[in-house]
Amino acid sequence: MMYDLHTHTILSDGELLPIELVRRAAVLGYKTIAITDHADTSNLAYLVKAVSRCREPAECYGVNLLVGVEITHLPPSMIAAAAREAKRLDADIVVVHGESVLEPVAPGTNRTACNCDDVDVLAHPGLVTLDDARAAAEHGVALEITARAGHNRTNGHVVRVAQKAGCRLVVNSDAHNPSDLMSMEVRWALTVGAGLTEEESRQILSLDVLEFLRK
Repeated sequence: MMYDLHTHTILSDGELLPIELVRRAAVLGYKTIAITDHADTSNLAYLVKAVSRCREPAECYGVNLLVGVEITHLPPSMIAAAAREAKRLDADIVVVHGESVLEPVAPGTNRTACNCDDVDVLAHPGLVTLDDARAAAEHGVALEITARAGHNRTNGHVVRVAQKAGCRLVVNSDAHNPSDLMSMEVRWALTVGAGLTEEESRQILSLDVLEFLRK
């Protein structure tokens, strides 16, 4: 079943209302969507509360809405506390904005996220190290294969390191506008293009999201 664990709405820097994003995803065949707007200490509680209000209308469209946040540009020393607070507020999923080669993310962000039990996904982790990927495997943190332009430059590296470390991979859009949401065909091309075999692609694209999040 199609999933996307990293999307944005007008609650941060996206273009769509939360329910409009859900509706467009439903039309494409998605069954699980996580809304993970950019969060820091100023807006984390607001985002969790706001997105939670969309659970019922999402159900009407046949979509399991995961309430989440993407912890973004916080100093590494503050990431674990923010992730813990998000889960305390009943966020279903916590994503951390990784050390993408496009942005001046603080060094140590990847390492902190990979060692945090309250983090579920490290988004666009750039040139993630093997040691950090091994920590991710130990703590149940998935590394992201991303469709986002620019961030996706290192997808091949992320796949190779994740395979060596034995950590989980997920495929996300990092959607900010309607055209960012991917069809199944595009998702398939993204995984194979990142260096996964057809069987590996099938396994990742058919991820049981709820089982993964139980970790």
